[in-house]
Amino acid sequence: LFLTISQSGETADTLAALRQAKALGYAATMSICNVPTSSIVRESDLVFMTRAGTEVGVASTKAFATQLVGLFLFTAAMARLKGKGELEQKLSLTLRQVPGLLQMALGLDGEIQVLANQFTEKRHALFLGRNCFYPLAMEGALKLKEISYIHAEAYPAGELKHGPLALVDADMPLVILAPRNALLDKLKANIQEVDARGGQLFVITEADLANELPDNAHIIGLPSVPEEIAPIIYTVPLQLLAYYVAVLKGTDVDQ
Repeated sequence: LFLTISQSGETADTLAALRQAKALGYAATMSICNVPTSSIVRESDLVFMTRAGTEVGVASTKAFATQLVGLFLFTAAMARLKGKGELEQKLSLTLRQVPGLLQMALGLDGEIQVLANQFTEKRHALFLGRNCFYPLAMEGALKLKEISYIHAEAYPAGELKHGPLALVDADMPLVILAPRNALLDKLKANIQEVDARGGQLFVITEADLANELPDNAHIIGLPSVPEEIAPIIYTVPLQLLAYYVAVLKGTDVDQ
């Protein structure tokens, strides 16, 4: 199975890859997409529509979140096909927690708006995450870059010592994704390294972990989130931060 993911369904390189896969004789093609009339949808054997609604802004936010949900459902479907009914049921029940947890994440709106003031005069920012939270760090950096025009880059937190740490000082905000998982202790070590160099810390984590982090860290405290759906929930604070920084800077968030 060859799987393509696109908001518009017209992404040129993704469409080219789909056509090449068909020419190479893949068993089937599947697309996760938001536009039912698009080329990628028309040319795929199987389709999962994200139904995120019309995407107006360049910084595609709701499409990203619904693509994650689509991939999660795809995983649950694969569990069923592999005869892993208990896993499928567990994933399905976990996914049902997403709407409530997203509402709680959106409830941090005012808090994030206040923190956004710390970014308006900055020219650079770093985002860190480990394992599957590194791509989420990339999402956060991309959104900040796209709509506030602040130079932002994401790094795997494990590579902090291999270059990025040299850039850390009081003028360099670092946004760190710190979910409660098996890599948390390693991430805490990264946070201590940044703190020792006087970097501005903005840590997205579970609220009850705040007392385990440096006193001067700005904490964006989420509720306890099941590990399987944490990437979906942790996306929202990143997108809100980019939005409010752009608004405060007076840039057009839809361009």
